[in-house]
Amino acid sequence: MLDLLQVLSIISFMVLLKSDAQVMLEVPSLMKCKFDKIYQLGDSLSDTGNFIKESFLGAFSPFAKLPYGQHFPQNKSTGRCSDGLLMIDFIALKCGLPLLNPYKDQNGNFTHGANFAVAGATALPAEILIDKKINSNSLITNSSLNVQLDWMSTHFKSTCSTDCSKYLKNALFLVGEIGGNEFNYGLLQGKTLEELRAMVPEVVQIIINAVKTVIGFGAVRIVIPGNFPIGCIPNLLTIFFTNNSTAYDEYHCLKDLNNLALFYNHHLQKAIQELEKEYPNITLIYGDYYNAYLWLLQNATRLGFDKYCLWKACCGTGGAYNYDKSRICGAPGVPICGNPATYINWDGVHLTQAAYKLLAIWLIDDMLPKLKCPL
Repeated sequence: MLDLLQVLSIISFMVLLKSDAQVMLEVPSLMKCKFDKIYQLGDSLSDTGNFIKESFLGAFSPFAKLPYGQHFPQNKSTGRCSDGLLMIDFIALKCGLPLLNPYKDQNGNFTHGANFAVAGATALPAEILIDKKINSNSLITNSSLNVQLDWMSTHFKSTCSTDCSKYLKNALFLVGEIGGNEFNYGLLQGKTLEELRAMVPEVVQIIINAVKTVIGFGAVRIVIPGNFPIGCIPNLLTIFFTNNSTAYDEYHCLKDLNNLALFYNHHLQKAIQELEKEYPNITLIYGDYYNAYLWLLQNATRLGFDKYCLWKACCGTGGAYNYDKSRICGAPGVPICGNPATYINWDGVHLTQAAYKLLAIWLIDDMLPKLKCPL
C-alpha cells in the first residue's frame, strides 16, 4: 500500500507532466501489472543521483547543480542528467509507484525498489577497457555493471535475507541501458568502427551475465534495453561532422554510427532470444530504444518539438548542433534554450524531460503486451 504522502506525490507529478504535446501521461497503464518494486541498473540515461553521491567528482559535476533539474519539482537538481524527469521516472509513475531513490542515498526509502545506475558507467569493468586501450582517465566512474550488481546483492541481503524469490515476485527489473558508454569513450578516443564492433560480443555477454545474476536474486520480469541511434546525438554529430551528404540518412543522422548501434542491438536481441530458451519461465523483454527514438524524430512536430532544433542541444553553445565539448551545459555563460519542451536533446548527450516522457510512453506501449500482465 502507498502511504498518503506517496499518493499525493504521484498526483502532483501527474499534474506537473501535462503539456501541450498530443501524447500525455494521464493514466498509469502499468498499474494492472501490479508491480510493487522496480530495480534499475544502468548509466546516465537512468541515474537518479548515484553519481553525484558516490564521489567528489560527481558532487562537483554539472549534474549536481542547476540548470540540471530545473524542471524537476521545486526546481531541484537531483543528479539526473536532464532538465527534469527520466524514462525510469515515468515508468515508475505509470506503475503507480514513487520515483526510485538512488542506492547511494543513505536516507532513501527503498520500500518500492532502488536505482543502482551511475552516470558514465560501462558494462565492461575498467580493467578490461584499459586492456582494450581505452584511456581510464576518460572514465568518470568505476561503478561498472558488476559493481552495481554487487550493490544490489548487498541490498537484497539486508532486505530479504537468503531467499528473495517471494519478495521480488512482483518486481520489475531493468538491466540497462548500459554498454553504450564503451562505444562513446572509444569513439572519442579515435577507435575505429571495426575495433568497436569487435567489442560488441563481450559487452553483450557481460549484460547477459548480469541478467542471469538478477534472475538468481529472484527476478522474474526483466527489461533489457538496447542503444539509441547514436548518429542522431548532437555531440557525435558535432565531432564527426562532414560535408559529405551521403554520410547522413533521411533523418540527418550519421549512417555509420547508427549502423554501429544497430549491430550492437542485433547482437543483444539474439542473446536475449537464446537466454529465453534457457529460462522459459522468466519474462525477458528487449527495450527497443532505437525505434522509440526514430518514432520521436518521425513525429517530432506533431509531438510539439521545434523542427529546426531536432538535432540541437537546448543547453549548449556553438556550431550547427549547439554543442561545444569545451563549453558544456552548466559551465559559466553557457545559455539555455527558452523552452526545453520543444527540444529533444538537453545537453548534447542526454535528452530533455519532454523527450524522455514520450519515449517512455512508446516503450511502455511496446512492452506492455510482452509483460503478460493480468487483464
